[in-house]
Amino acid sequence: MIRITKMQKEHIAQIAELETLCFSLPWDAASFESELENPLSDWLVALEGETLAAYVGAQTAGGESDIMNVAVAPSFRRRGIARELMIAMECTLRERNTEAISLEVRESNLPAIRLYESLGFCRVGLRPNYYFKPKENALIYRKEMCHEDTGD
Repeated sequence: MIRITKMQKEHIAQIAELETLCFSLPWDAASFESELENPLSDWLVALEGETLAAYVGAQTAGGESDIMNVAVAPSFRRRGIARELMIAMECTLRERNTEAISLEVRESNLPAIRLYESLGFCRVGLRPNYYFKPKENALIYRKEMCHEDTGD
């Protein structure tokens, strides 16, 4: 059973390992550790027991949030974990009164693109040659957040 929780220091070694598996230019453990101290950052992990299945991170400033990293371990893919994490992150960002969420995704990453579009993200732009190893364009996606009227 998958459990989603806030990233803690004890998750960092597994996160750094998964980052290396998933990305050609991975962040190192120290970068993730510094995110724990960053008041603008929110990071969530998906765990099966003590095993890290996936993680997502975002930074928020001025009412705008940017999804920085999303990764799912190969053995946990195609189980809906990325969707669960993105929904949980959206709830976390809603608590910060985020007005919009943006993210970049490799142009060739069709599974991620389908996920983001199914969650209500809309393509708003292109960053040419944004990624390296291999060089590739990034598609920019954005989702406007709706906040319920409290009647005040």
